Amino acid sequence: MQYFFQVSIDAIALGSLYALVALAIGLVFGVMRLINFAQADYITIGAYSLVAPTTAAVPALMFGALHWVPMIVMVVLTVTALALLTERLAFRPLRNTDTTTLLISSFAVSYFLQSLVLMFHGGRPKTVSIGEGLTSAVQVFGLRIPGIQLLTMIVAISLLVALVFFLKKTSMGIQLRAASENFDMARLLGVPANLVISIAFGISGILGGTISLLFVIQTGTLDVRMGLMPAVYAFFATVIGGIGSLPGAVLGGYIVGVISVFLQAYLPEEVRPFRDAVVFSIVIVILLVRPQGLFVTGGAKERV
Repeated sequence: MQYFFQVSIDAIALGSLYALVALAIGLVFGVMRLINFAQADYITIGAYSLVAPTTAAVPALMFGALHWVPMIVMVVLTVTALALLTERLAFRPLRNTDTTTLLISSFAVSYFLQSLVLMFHGGRPKTVSIGEGLTSAVQVFGLRIPGIQLLTMIVAISLLVALVFFLKKTSMGIQLRAASENFDMARLLGVPANLVISIAFGISGILGGTISLLFVIQTGTLDVRMGLMPAVYAFFATVIGGIGSLPGAVLGGYIVGVISVFLQAYLPEEVRPFRDAVVFSIVIVILLVRPQGLFVTGGAKERV
């Protein structure tokens, strides 16, 4: 039983990360009907901003050399600025085109950002060490919880609570929710489209920067495609939760994280290398049973 609870802690921690990535994807999709695959590269570039541009396997620290407060601020600001820049240059000029064009633009932005990382940092994985004190574990009711997992859960809950407060209690948050429900009607009622979309991208950048820091502390490595699998899992999470639904994205993230960790813990050892295939098969079964997802939003038609 203790092993079950230990695995549950691991599952909740991983689900918290997936929930944050899914929330970032769901916010942008809610107002633009755009699956922003560049979200994976926001995470990657946020992680690489910790080190100086070099092809060395053990690079010199850049933002990672700062005290933890300015380090967090600089990484989050970098990713947020990148998200806003891609929205302004790559997506805003195409806003009135069809969703296929926006999707192709999203892929193009993603590959451009990957190439940018390769240009300055090379393709070999790098080792970086930050937050060493978080690698030790704490004992809670007999359970051994690594500090990074505890931090991940605390950060995820804090960001989710802050975002709920923003969406429900602030004027701009209410406008963002209105745009997510029916973008065309929100514009007719005076909601500033450019500002609302920029805020959605800005929040996705804040989440991306935070996630990148958590990943680097947990893994201690940098890789050009480090943000890819979290984004893929988060995309499946948004589909499971009901694409366009923010609560659904969060719930879907936790569901995918829990399924992934429990399969890794309980699958026979010879099947564990195929865990991702099993996870995606379960996702397919869930969607066959409920193709619309767990939550259904009112704005199911194309908005932009």
